[in-house]
Amino acid sequence: MSEKNFPDVIKEIHSKDDRYGKGAYYFIREALDHTLKSLEKNSMKNKGHVSGEELLEGIRLYAIERFGPMSMTLLNHWNVRSCKDFGEIVFMLVEHGILGRTENDSISDFENGYEFTDAFELPFMPSKSR
Repeated sequence: MSEKNFPDVIKEIHSKDDRYGKGAYYFIREALDHTLKSLEKNSMKNKGHVSGEELLEGIRLYAIERFGPMSMTLLNHWNVRSCKDFGEIVFMLVEHGILGRTENDSISDFENGYEFTDAFELPFMPSKSR
């Protein structure tokens, strides 16, 4: 990750592209940190890098842990409605030098993730509704 001033970069991104709420960028950064720590704890070989698939799972788990049944509501508030939106945010942070990437990383890594209803609402539904 970069030494750039994160809040300033988010203001700059948001001034040019306001599709997503500013909070979504902070959330993605926190979810990435959480994912890296989780992978380290599980002794997986990450060396500071996670794949799109690993990050999507980390985002899902972090949102549920942090926001519980309000996860979907908050993501909707930020206009984040699909895994592809997570990818768009990640790659905006890459373009602005906040996050790094490898030559194998692609925004398409985020296109075939999970359905938001299944990921963020279903875990909180009564078991009969599942």
